[in-house]
Amino acid sequence: MKYFADPALRKWLGLALAILVLDHLTKWWVSSSLDYQELIPVLPFFSLVLVHNTGAAFSFLADAGGWQRWFFITVGVIATFIIVRLLKRHAHEPRLAFALALVLGGALGNVIDRVALGHVVDFLYFHYRGFAWPAFNVADSAITVGAALLIWDSLRGKPTAPKA
Repeated sequence: MKYFADPALRKWLGLALAILVLDHLTKWWVSSSLDYQELIPVLPFFSLVLVHNTGAAFSFLADAGGWQRWFFITVGVIATFIIVRLLKRHAHEPRLAFALALVLGGALGNVIDRVALGHVVDFLYFHYRGFAWPAFNVADSAITVGAALLIWDSLRGKPTAPKA
């Protein structure tokens, strides 16, 4: 357990765990409350809907015949190991570590769905008139925000040390 001895690393792993728990609690609640493809309007532009996604973002490869489940599980597991190593290395860089923790929690949330269910549970559905965004979940939101923060962090660069 020496690997996880750093309190900063444990803080970021704790955030990833909190995202994972929130993701699965919301998926459980929606799955136990709605029938498959049942749509519950919440606001004029937002509804809850229970859908199952066997593909990736925007249902990419959803109809690929089944191999994609194991492909996305493998990608998620590899990403998990890479992100944990990056978190260990950058645990004391709050912007970067926060973004990595978001991606880690989201990736694990969706990997667990794929392993246990064979699909990802999606339920957040935004729409307006003829436009509709594909349904997504808390894990997808965390991954998206984390990825955006990673891009932002890479564009901002590292702070330079003052010259002596």
